[in-house]
Amino acid sequence: MIQADKDKYKDILENSVTYLEQLGFENIKADTEGYETPKSFIKKGSEVTITPDIVAEKNGTKHYFDISLKSEKPNLLKSKWLFLNTLSAVKSRHFRLITTKGHFKFTNEMLEDINLTNKKLIKI
Repeated sequence: MIQADKDKYKDILENSVTYLEQLGFENIKADTEGYETPKSFIKKGSEVTITPDIVAEKNGTKHYFDISLKSEKPNLLKSKWLFLNTLSAVKSRHFRLITTKGHFKFTNEMLEDINLTNKKLIKI
């Protein structure tokens, strides 16, 4: 999710962290209260900052998670997903999207637009 939507969907972010804890993920960093904030990446030549919603480890592998919700700025969200997908591929990590009921169609359309149709969604 983009920074503008963080306050609006805070409860979904917290539910996602709880869900990942139940799946056995450790060293969870999330962009919410009570957790360490994940490392941010700054796009050169602009002031755009990309921060994964959740970063966690399982079986020694780091996983990046982003929460997919309907957004006013879909292009910014697409850029974030492409960056996180590329970063995870380069560093041998995993990138997954978390979505909720009412946002499946939006998420699938966005993934088709940027050719990431091979991504499996975590549905909460």
